[in-house]
Formats: sequence, C-alpha cells, structure tokens
Amino acid sequence: MRVGIATVQVPFISGGAEVLAGNLKGELERRGHRAEIISMPFKWYPPAKILDMMAAARLLDLTEVNGERIDKLVTLKFPMYFTDHPDKTGWILHQHRQAYELFGTPYGDLHHSEEGRLVAAEIRRWDEALLPAHRRLFTLSKTVSERLARNVGLASTPLYHPPLGEERYRHEAQEDFILYPGRFDPIKRQHLLVEAMRHAPKALRLVLIGPWDSHYGRQVAASIETLGLSDRVDLRGPVSEDEKLSLYGRCLAAYNGVFDEDYGYVTLEAFSAEKPVVIHPDAGGPLEFVTDGADGLVVPPDAKALGEALGWLHANRARAREMGAAGKRSLVARNVTWDHVVGSLLA
Repeated sequence: MRVGIATVQVPFISGGAEVLAGNLKGELERRGHRAEIISMPFKWYPPAKILDMMAAARLLDLTEVNGERIDKLVTLKFPMYFTDHPDKTGWILHQHRQAYELFGTPYGDLHHSEEGRLVAAEIRRWDEALLPAHRRLFTLSKTVSERLARNVGLASTPLYHPPLGEERYRHEAQEDFILYPGRFDPIKRQHLLVEAMRHAPKALRLVLIGPWDSHYGRQVAASIETLGLSDRVDLRGPVSEDEKLSLYGRCLAAYNGVFDEDYGYVTLEAFSAEKPVVIHPDAGGPLEFVTDGADGLVVPPDAKALGEALGWLHANRARAREMGAAGKRSLVARNVTWDHVVGSLLA
C-alpha cells in the first residue's frame, strides 16, 4: 500500500510531531508498505496567514503522484487534515490550539486582536465542516479526543504509540538529580521547576536538556543565576540521543511540567526507563498515564509543593524505584505498540 502522511512543519523547528511522523513512516515501511511524509511549511502570523495555509492545504491534490495512486492518506496536523482524499484516515495530534483550549489564556495569541478572533472563528467553521470527511478518526490521546468531542462534536479513538527507540531505554541507577527534557517554552514551565529547587533538598540537582536559546530560555537561565542555583541546576542544552538515554537511566525521577499537553513524550520515555514522573493536575495528556502515588506524583503547579514532592522522592528512593517499575508495566497493559497503531490506521 502507498501511504501518504500529511503534516506541517515550521521550518528549522523540529519536535515531537516530526519524530512521530518519521516513526510512522519507518513502521509502515517495516511492514512492507511504501510511505512518504508530505509536509507543508506553516506560518501562523499575522493571523490572516493561517487562512492562506488552510486554503493551500485544501487545494492540494494528493490522490496520485507521478501517475501512481496514493492509496491512503493519514493526516496528522492542522491544516493538512483539510486536504481532500477518497481514503483519508485522521490520526489527529491536535487542532489549532490557539483557536480552542489556549484561546484567552496566557499561552494563546488569536484572542488579542479582532483579526485573530475572526481567524479563530473561521478555523472552527472549517473544522466542523471538513473534519467529518475522514473515513476514520483517531487521536494522539484521550485528551485530544475529548477536545474534538467538545470543540466539534466528533467521536474519535485514542491511539497511543511508543517513544522513539523505546527498546533502548533502561534503568541504570538512582542518582541525585531530576531530569526534564524538552524545548524551553512557557507552556512547559521550566521556570517553575527551577523555582522549586529552592524548596528541594540541597543534595538534589536538576538537569535540563533541550534547546534554550530563546527569550524564555534566557529568562530561565537568568533566574538560575539570580536564585543562586548555578551549582545545582545543569542547563545542558541539546544533547545526543545516547546522552539522553543515559540521563534517563541514571536520574531519580523525571518532571513533565507541561500545561494541557496533547500527549507528553517525557512521561513515556521515563516509564520506559522505569522512572517515576512528576506532573501537575492541568497537564492534559500525561494524566492519562500517571496515577498519583502509583507510578508518579501529581502535584499542584506551585514551586513549594513541587519542591516538597521532589524531596519526598529523594527521601523515599525504594518507593521511587517501585513507582518507576509500575510505570513500565502500565505501558504494556495499555498496549502501547506500533503493531496496534499501524493495524488500526490501515484497517
């Protein structure tokens, strides 16, 4: 089968969505299918540009290429899920969040202007009219399915997938540091974790990995200096895959401070390495995996409460080890496998 994977990418920025698309392509090819990622560059500002992106996606003809039929189109992201195809299955990572759950919050942008509000209304109109054209609708998580039902009244099925290189994650030790991987962004709340270190045991360190050369990243770096935490917070920036695996294997626990995340790779990566995860009640997708007290801790997004939770893990290392092992077992119980994902998408 020839399968097109329809998605978008902001040029020069790569994250979880790009990793997922690459994984899906590889898993399809391993099962004997021909697969190709069909990605459209995406620009979201000024707001009217979004309408251009939507129209461009709608005008694409992906029924065939070079005289050969594309048998199935799997759509991942807005606005490429508007592309027309006679056999189209959605595996929706998220809608344009600024028109929905981030609208009116500190993390949104469209609500700030009349133009933005009109664009948000148009996005909602297109979603209601065109998302039902998919033969089947899957989502990244229960969180995204609930949004689809709430936003446009559509039913969908959550479809969980493993992190990249799942088989390479392993438990090695319980060293005195908390790990938080990810691109620096206010919605990921690295600043909250840095502030929490003032309330955590002095023996406990923090390792932050991921691109931080941004306005927010520089703010976090400055706060580390201001709070006198330079000797306890290791701001490493991007690291190799081998180093990331080693850090997961040796950390005491992982933190996933996201706000209303679609999925949350940090949680699945940590569980694959048999490490407990600390999240917040407003985390979104990660709440589908973390059970408070069983395989992680769900803590209010407050620096003092977070610091005390990290201190509890440090003081109860044996229990932390048990929680990490429980997280690993939970992934098996949920059938988080590529066999299940590919079989469902192509059914």
